[in-house]
Amino acid sequence: MFHQSAQHVASYYAGTYAAPIPLRPTLEQRLDTDVLIIGAGFSGLQTALRLASAGRRVTVLEASRVAWAASGRNGGQALPGWSCDMQPLENALGFAGASQLWDSMRWAAREIRELPERHGFDIDYRAGSLWTAVKPRRVALLQQALDEAADKWGHDRLRFIPRAEMPEWIASERYCAALYDPDAGHLNPLKLAQGLAAAIERAGGRIFEQSRVLEYRETPAGYVARTDQGEVRADVLVLACNSYIDRLDRELSKRLLPVGTYQVATAPLEPDLARSLLPRNSCVIDNQFVPDYFRLSPDHRLLFGGGCTYLGGIPKDIAAATRPQLERAFPQLRGVKLEFAWGGHIDISIRRTPDIGRKNQRYWLQGFSGHGVLPTLAGARAVADAILGDDRLLTLYQGIRNAGFPGGQLLAAPLEAIGKAWYRLRDTV
Repeated sequence: MFHQSAQHVASYYAGTYAAPIPLRPTLEQRLDTDVLIIGAGFSGLQTALRLASAGRRVTVLEASRVAWAASGRNGGQALPGWSCDMQPLENALGFAGASQLWDSMRWAAREIRELPERHGFDIDYRAGSLWTAVKPRRVALLQQALDEAADKWGHDRLRFIPRAEMPEWIASERYCAALYDPDAGHLNPLKLAQGLAAAIERAGGRIFEQSRVLEYRETPAGYVARTDQGEVRADVLVLACNSYIDRLDRELSKRLLPVGTYQVATAPLEPDLARSLLPRNSCVIDNQFVPDYFRLSPDHRLLFGGGCTYLGGIPKDIAAATRPQLERAFPQLRGVKLEFAWGGHIDISIRRTPDIGRKNQRYWLQGFSGHGVLPTLAGARAVADAILGDDRLLTLYQGIRNAGFPGGQLLAAPLEAIGKAWYRLRDTV
């Protein structure tokens, strides 16, 4: 019998998983390991796989199940870049430093396609994304982004799609123009996480589920982490808890605000109808401050999201909250059955910049701000490389200053909610 916290959320991904989701043991012993990773989401799993493949003894402790949180519930869009875009990174690191991080992101876009083939699992990867404008005044932003990507960052594969061509890409009058990125794509995140976990175990790593770390401490011999029923001593500690860092590390938690986000999946559509919605099967996100995002699944459903809450809760009726946005985008789907509706929390930093660093032999990865499929892979590379002796990328990440949220634990969320309401108002005019 699982603890309630160990059940996978009833998302489309969990509900349609082809086989029973593997159940891994709970830690009930004392272990000694080279590297202890707390958190079995994308950032922790990808760090673990790189280290285990390099011959390090790796142990992963997960409070619930592998990919129980955002890594197993997200929109599945693998988009090059960070939630903050490039300007804050250039401000912090200069052009040369930001360019190196961008190069690592282009590596991540290639790696996400090659990694499943290398380790023998499938993630339903489909190439191509559209970044769209729903307001005429925001079409110019697309052209500016295209020019900057090519001229400044060497990303010259973006293509501008004018309104006249939009019906070839999206069957909706809502969208004025778009940028097409062939290096982006979409995938099944739960399949990715479970594939990573199996690859870690084949490489000799160990993963324990339902093993919440109650506390950790630094000792002269390394780090010791304690759970209800076990204990792990490690030379190196990696904190990959993201929005669930909570009280485990108050220094890190001050720099994060958990934000609720949610999405839906329709019942399977007639294949011809599904193909007509997105004829080239690209995933889509718009350039509003609070964006809608959607894509087709292999079984002809539309997966649609975009709502978020800054005060901790999730709507009681996610389907009812999301349906107006879905039907605004696709009026032809009015009244369609919404078979799955789910939500969860993402970890945002105050400037939406990644928070990745090291203090002694304690490493952390967080602050992906709702844009984590590729950034977690790039961040995991930086952390794993540093543990293995090459800290060049990690040093760049540590040059990005991530302050705590103003107002402390009580006021951070209300203040952020007020700011978000202002930007949402701007989205409507």
